[in-house]
Amino acid sequence: MPESAADREPFGSRLAAAMAARGPLCVGIDPHPALLADWGLDDDVAGLERFSLTVVEAVAALAAAVKPQVALYERHGSAGMAVLERTLAAASDAGVLSIADAKRGDIGSTMAAYADAWLRDGSALAADSVTLSPYLGFESLRPALDLAAEYGRGVFVLALTSNPEGKSVQHVGGSESVARRIVEAAANENRRYAGTVGPGGLGSVGLVVGATIGVALTELGLDLNAVHGPILAPGLGAQGATPADLRATFGDAYPAVLATSSRGILAAGPTISGLRSATEATRDGLLQA
Repeated sequence: MPESAADREPFGSRLAAAMAARGPLCVGIDPHPALLADWGLDDDVAGLERFSLTVVEAVAALAAAVKPQVALYERHGSAGMAVLERTLAAASDAGVLSIADAKRGDIGSTMAAYADAWLRDGSALAADSVTLSPYLGFESLRPALDLAAEYGRGVFVLALTSNPEGKSVQHVGGSESVARRIVEAAANENRRYAGTVGPGGLGSVGLVVGATIGVALTELGLDLNAVHGPILAPGLGAQGATPADLRATFGDAYPAVLATSSRGILAAGPTISGLRSATEATRDGLLQA
């Protein structure tokens, strides 16, 4: 019988338990055309599905979460989105948490519709959590924040990304930067539900902070410890960040960091054994940092 919202532990608590049991690694499921070709697969729906389900099978017992990149399913149209539905279902069946990397953001009824798609029980696209863009104002995310809390799911809000263009928005304001306001808003949101977080747990409102941001946290005076939520840190591996870099970048907040590696692990496919070996090596590096 499917788990009901009433029986479900909050996402932050489930993620903290998964990180404690399996290590702080999230494996991105990024079916880029070049990776499909490297695996000997066609850039079509059949190749997309084989790629995605193989990754879930290989890493489900080794990673705290998997993160399908929604855009790479959307490019295949409705059939691609159906593959994403099956991938999310496979992750759930395998007992690994899912993060739909959709970066959704809008206002009013449109934001409510996005929330309904990704966070409501019974939706074919429902994931354990979803990435959100707050650049129409943090409160524009309210429908998703409230629905996630209602259903025991989570969100990861873009705060400080490592792409060069991000600075033109996120760093504006210096000590009162846009990024700082997002961090503080996420912290406030987690405080609203502090009573639902068990000992050693995390809040269910997380942030996306790039693994390759360098000294930006210090320069902008950001206190990630105050968030009391998970920090999704893409950029490990192929994008250049090492476990030692993450430890240095995040400092005291490192225990809350869920590091994401995509191509660095996926390049070890298409065999299950190759993917598992790469996942284990990446996870062990994070644990030893």
